[in-house]
Amino acid sequence: MSGPVFLCHGCAAMVDSARDLPFACPNAGGDNDDTDHVLVAADGGGAFAEGQADPFLRYRTMLSPYRLGCSLGLSDDVWAEIVGTLEDRLFAVEGRTFRVTPMTPQPALAEALAMSGRLWVKDETGNVGGSHKGRHLMGVMLYLRILEASKQPAATGLRSRRLAIASCGNAALAAAVIARAAEWSIDVYIPRDANNAVVKRLKDLGAAITVCDRRPGETTDPCVRSFRQAVRDGAIPFSVQGPDNGLAIEGARTLGFELAESFAAGGGAPDALFVQVGGGALASAVAQGLAMARKLLPLPYLPRLMLVQTVGCAPFARAWQRLSGVELGDAVNCRSRFMWPWASTPASAASGILDDETYDWWEAAKGARETGGDALVVDEVAVAGAYELAKTCTAIHASTTGTAGLAGLLATSSQSAAIIFSGSDM
Repeated sequence: MSGPVFLCHGCAAMVDSARDLPFACPNAGGDNDDTDHVLVAADGGGAFAEGQADPFLRYRTMLSPYRLGCSLGLSDDVWAEIVGTLEDRLFAVEGRTFRVTPMTPQPALAEALAMSGRLWVKDETGNVGGSHKGRHLMGVMLYLRILEASKQPAATGLRSRRLAIASCGNAALAAAVIARAAEWSIDVYIPRDANNAVVKRLKDLGAAITVCDRRPGETTDPCVRSFRQAVRDGAIPFSVQGPDNGLAIEGARTLGFELAESFAAGGGAPDALFVQVGGGALASAVAQGLAMARKLLPLPYLPRLMLVQTVGCAPFARAWQRLSGVELGDAVNCRSRFMWPWASTPASAASGILDDETYDWWEAAKGARETGGDALVVDEVAVAGAYELAKTCTAIHASTTGTAGLAGLLATSSQSAAIIFSGSDM
């Protein structure tokens, strides 16, 4: 093999990213297959580049697209040029680029919660597209750009294929912004009740929108169903879901790297890190990024990963309960025992985490288990209360989805914690 390898955590299939596109596992989708297939980028080592404010430059040696470029003879300057060109176009499209985002103490919020220790908030609301979702998709786009620049066989015909994503909000916005910056056509599959402001922005960005209705008796997400059909028809999965595109998780590991650097600079990690969970890509990426960064930084321990869902849709929390006493290595080969679509139509004010399934459940569970974390289910009173507290006690303009992690903190007695606010209030 000539490029960085992706390994399926379910069946151990290996994909060479120089020869084949590391999107879905090549063994996924077989008859009677109950394995959880997700391609995961191998940890190739590396180091952080101090002085770089752009995470895709600062952490480049940790990313497989960069290592792929190096293996194919592309220089560090070529990587910088590819990243810089995309960043320039992102600024032209949206007026912002990828930068290490703020991680700040929030004493007023800690006081309101009667916490004796410090409370940090990682603010992703000012990121590209208004949330962390752009990190996932920038990783995918950089891989596509490296293939084009190196003129690899895997790049043949790529530009004739449209990008595709299923999303109700933040992921769709981030995808459309990056697609516009890359001058790549994109199809976005959205539910009928998608936010009107989101729909208008998607249209302004030139995205082709398909509204997907739930069929009578259907339990799977109709947007995901339509998106996956588009991929089967030849579209590129420009998705934040690991099973559909293994590269997506890797791009958001940069958030875990940034958290780890903040913890190390602040004298150590807090007791717990609260992360809202929908499809699970954020939790999966953060868990992987923190574990990788701990090898490079003076962090004696990682915070307990506390994963938060709402009563209106909690497939991960259900799986977490069923995982009690079960080896994760065993669970990965019998997915249907732990993860299946939520039976009722998902409902919550935190609409951005209402995925019928937690697609990246296994890696999220691995991260929670390795750090002594837990899964929490919060009610709508807590969801609303968290949003109001964030608005009153901080200067961060996060959405109800973006503050859902705080709702999990409200349900615990943690005295030292960090939360990710992701998703700007529209």
